[in-house]
Amino acid sequence: MSPEIEHAVEQLSEGLSHLEAEIAKVVVGQEEVVESLLIALLAGGHCLLQGVPGLAKTLMVRTLADALDLSFHRIQFTPDLMPSDIVGTEILEEDHGTGRRVFKFNQGPIFANLVLADEINRSPPKTQAALLEAMQEREVTYGSVTHALPRPFFVLATQNPIEQAGTYPLPEAQLDRFLMLVQVRYPSASEELEILRRTTGEVAPAVAPVLDAGAIVHAQELTRQVFVSSTLLDYATRLIRATRPTDSDVAAVSRHVTWGAGPRAGQALILAAKARALLQGRLAVTLDDLTALLAPVLRHRIVLGFEAQAEGIGADDLIARLLADVPAPTSPL
Repeated sequence: MSPEIEHAVEQLSEGLSHLEAEIAKVVVGQEEVVESLLIALLAGGHCLLQGVPGLAKTLMVRTLADALDLSFHRIQFTPDLMPSDIVGTEILEEDHGTGRRVFKFNQGPIFANLVLADEINRSPPKTQAALLEAMQEREVTYGSVTHALPRPFFVLATQNPIEQAGTYPLPEAQLDRFLMLVQVRYPSASEELEILRRTTGEVAPAVAPVLDAGAIVHAQELTRQVFVSSTLLDYATRLIRATRPTDSDVAAVSRHVTWGAGPRAGQALILAAKARALLQGRLAVTLDDLTALLAPVLRHRIVLGFEAQAEGIGADDLIARLLADVPAPTSPL
């Protein structure tokens, strides 16, 4: 790569380090989750956060928006939420000068750089589809007029994995629109103690903006210029194809998987790996980048059969078998 790109990467790495430090002022622990959010942002994808209530999922998203100096909207998904509550609607306005009445499009909360779709599985499929269409197309069509969404455009959705009453699970085709599914886990004992110290006092830490929208768009452009070897591209292809029962030589997949991942999974894996490399200040993808991101990229794209559910085998167990049974390249570069 040219010296100009190397310099840009160095500057970006410094900015991302400051960004992580600002987030750490408010969010205790959860470094892997924060890293995953930044990877999805750099890759230009969207992220689904899954975890029980009280694990700071919403706080993480709000803090990220503050530290990035981006426009931010939160949409609380409820059973009565309508598509127009997300994308917007037309309202009738009167021109006081001429007395004419005209329809004007009133933008909904989807028109923001960073959108938090809180408890996305609380709303019916029609409302979910309105959001997911905007995620895919990065524009909203109302009537015959198309309205572009701002850049960057990043959707973070949350869902509770344990409470299923009154929920509408996302279909597999809609889950595929998310670059990654990130599991938010309980903090360690020391982290939980630090949470109590920070959140029960008088002073709340403030977050200073580090990067703006223009810097993020430039970072997304740099991400696509990160080098990935043909050997690693071949390995990524073999991993994705190994998730499909009709193409797989992995016994666990043939037995427990109904549907495997599609080509979009391979695109997501490579882009996420490039983003992880850039986040760590590197200009080339390594084997570790692919293996570290395989689970969050694949876990929502594998449909398990009845036998897997009966035996308590989850998507992460299948992904572990993939990494064990699909031969990795001996010289990745």
